[in-house]
Amino acid sequence: MSTPVHLSDLRGLSRLGVDGVRGVTDLVEHLHHAILRVPGLRAVTPEARTGGIPGLVYRSIHGVTGMVGAGLDLGFARLGPGSAQAPDRTSAARKHFLAVLNGVLGDHLAATANPLAIRSAFHRAGTPVDITPDSLAAAFAPSRRQAGAPARLLVTAHGLCMHDGHWHANAGDGRTDYRDGLPVRIARALSCPSIDFHYNTGRHVSDSGREFAAMLEKLVDDWPVEIDELVILGHSMGGLVARSAVHYGIEAGHDWPARLKKLVFLGTPHHGSPVERAGHGIDRALGISRYSAPFTRLGKMRSAGITDLRHGNVTAADRPGPDRFAHAHDTRTPVLLPAHVECFAAAATLDAAPDSRRSRHFGDGLVPVPSALGQHENPLRRLPIDPNNRHVATATGHLDLLRCPDVARRIVGWLG
Repeated sequence: MSTPVHLSDLRGLSRLGVDGVRGVTDLVEHLHHAILRVPGLRAVTPEARTGGIPGLVYRSIHGVTGMVGAGLDLGFARLGPGSAQAPDRTSAARKHFLAVLNGVLGDHLAATANPLAIRSAFHRAGTPVDITPDSLAAAFAPSRRQAGAPARLLVTAHGLCMHDGHWHANAGDGRTDYRDGLPVRIARALSCPSIDFHYNTGRHVSDSGREFAAMLEKLVDDWPVEIDELVILGHSMGGLVARSAVHYGIEAGHDWPARLKKLVFLGTPHHGSPVERAGHGIDRALGISRYSAPFTRLGKMRSAGITDLRHGNVTAADRPGPDRFAHAHDTRTPVLLPAHVECFAAAATLDAAPDSRRSRHFGDGLVPVPSALGQHENPLRRLPIDPNNRHVATATGHLDLLRCPDVARRIVGWLG
């Protein structure tokens, strides 16, 4: 049986709990300071602090919390090295928990070196694979292919708050059946192996993209045979990370972008998601009054990865500035698709008509159809994807794209 909680999890949760106490203390102090001021509507700055005895109390709480946190950390460090459990013994429930937690707070977990932070890795059947010639040769024996046929490799990148297991089928007892799923069907049609990129979706898309590019360079270099054709399949945020990786791979002079032949996007918010833009609007509304302004701290807990979905940022230059929550219009520098790569885009809509008002504004519930297809009213931002390489699945939700038989057939047809 797999143990659902590791020692490193307890250590990470204790750190997160300490951070939470500090955050709540700051929120209460900010609200206290706002109430003590002269009545008015103008909001106070988030850095506002109380003085006198109340200020001493809040500082004391921070001091005691820090001492408790240090004591817990030291205690867990003495118990053992963290997680001695083999990666393949990780339970499905733990994987789901870590994926969601990192999607919401992943940038904070990474910045504070929390053990709960997901580290980027390539997975095969849910198990991490070291990027070394020996490990790759053992995990991926050279596949049989027809004489003269190109050596292909399929790489997948999952979406926000997800992990590599979401690509595959549910075994029905809480486990993941890695023998079935969209990547398996595509790999079977192309007679090639597939590998999953697992990453912390709470970090900036550009940070994950830059790391993905570097890891792809090493993966291609250390692969058992020379790769002729590389295919990347990205779902939701994974499509943005793939675009970012291509951008940084070309910028760094990597070899792998030249081997990239096809890019497939599933429900990718190329031009952002209205859900994140709505969250940003709520932040601004709460900040109008000094009495509600402290509660913007709760909304601003969401990760850098989530805020990147406001407009679909793929490079570091797309960030609005040091304050990612500040009001900012779409100031992205257009990052077009590589001219030598054939690109495909599949969108979904909850409506029965692909071009209805609901499809245009809400799409699959998270990503509007035009955003998923790369369409934009500004020609400079429009992604040049051939109309024959676009598909809209009707009466389908964002996550249903991974299980939709029609979408699977369409992608296999595109790639095969």
